[in-house]
Amino acid sequence: MPRASRAQAEQHRQEVLDAASALVRENGADRVTVPEVMAAAGLTHGGFYRHFRSKDDLLAQAGAAAFAERARFMEQILEASGDRQAARREFIENYLSVTHRDNAGQGCATAALAVDVTRAEAGSPLRDAYVEGLRNMVDKLGELGERPAEGSDRERELLIELSVLVGALTLARACAGDDLSERILEIGKEFLTGP
Repeated sequence: MPRASRAQAEQHRQEVLDAASALVRENGADRVTVPEVMAAAGLTHGGFYRHFRSKDDLLAQAGAAAFAERARFMEQILEASGDRQAARREFIENYLSVTHRDNAGQGCATAALAVDVTRAEAGSPLRDAYVEGLRNMVDKLGELGERPAEGSDRERELLIELSVLVGALTLARACAGDDLSERILEIGKEFLTGP
């Protein structure tokens, strides 16, 4: 049987990365296995090490891919809107929506991976990818909405906003099925955008 071309190999690698990114956000890093990821990508387990050095390498790259996906989503909102304040509102409403709450596998890595990363050792590939993704998320948030007044602490404002977004989404997911979940989402939106 002939070996896969470079283009096929890269396509397979991307399929594995996409599958891992979704599974890690849905189930958590500790609950994802290499055979499960390869099966989700439609490939055999034996081909894994042609694409990744280790499971840790895969998890770090999957986390980075999830952050990159969210950054592209934010860019699309801004491009479609053309108005920074409207883009900020749309992003917040999308982020704190029931749809986002109920679809962790396609959602933001910031909320989905936070608990896994707190358990990871300092300097682990997953933690490093998460911190880099978090920094990029703050930068992307800074591109949405009105610029704060001169002299204000921009980073502080963005970190508070991100903390409210991630905290509200995480709490809403934790109590999904209870009316408190929807209330948390609504209050988070009101706090960040006004009534």
